[in-house]
Amino acid sequence: MIRVLFVCMGNICRSPTAEGVFRKLLQHHKLERQFELKSAGTHGYHVGEPPDPRTQRAAAARGYDLSEMRAQKITPQDLARFDLVLAMDKVDLDNLHRMANPEMRHKIGLFMDYARHYDDDEVPDPYYGLGYGFDLVIDMVEDAAEGLLETVRAKTREETCDAPKPRTQEP
Repeated sequence: MIRVLFVCMGNICRSPTAEGVFRKLLQHHKLERQFELKSAGTHGYHVGEPPDPRTQRAAAARGYDLSEMRAQKITPQDLARFDLVLAMDKVDLDNLHRMANPEMRHKIGLFMDYARHYDDDEVPDPYYGLGYGFDLVIDMVEDAAEGLLETVRAKTREETCDAPKPRTQEP
């Protein structure tokens, strides 16, 4: 089981979008049982609230249903539990590094490091912008989600290939 946690500031725009997009991608590839996904915010401004209505509209227009999600604040237990903790921007990344014990920092990174077609380091926060920002977020998240899945699958194949082969006994 590979556990992936997507993190933004309030957990109502970018990180639930990343969770929803990655979840649907896993379902498409019939890999959903191999992963545990969650999204959370570094701040508790919106705990218990659904994703922003603009986020939900943009996601629904592309076939992603985020309506059942509710904002959560990340906990130290989350950092211990998840294999990958992926921040949407550098401020969130810094907040995560401050929260984490030194032995956990290796699993924290930027989600956009997995993007294949965008050179941006960060997924921009669309909350205070105009409506088109939500579509851009989905474009960027779809790209990074594909790259993340490709990377995880390649790493899994390498680990499988590096595993010792059972010895065969001579007859």
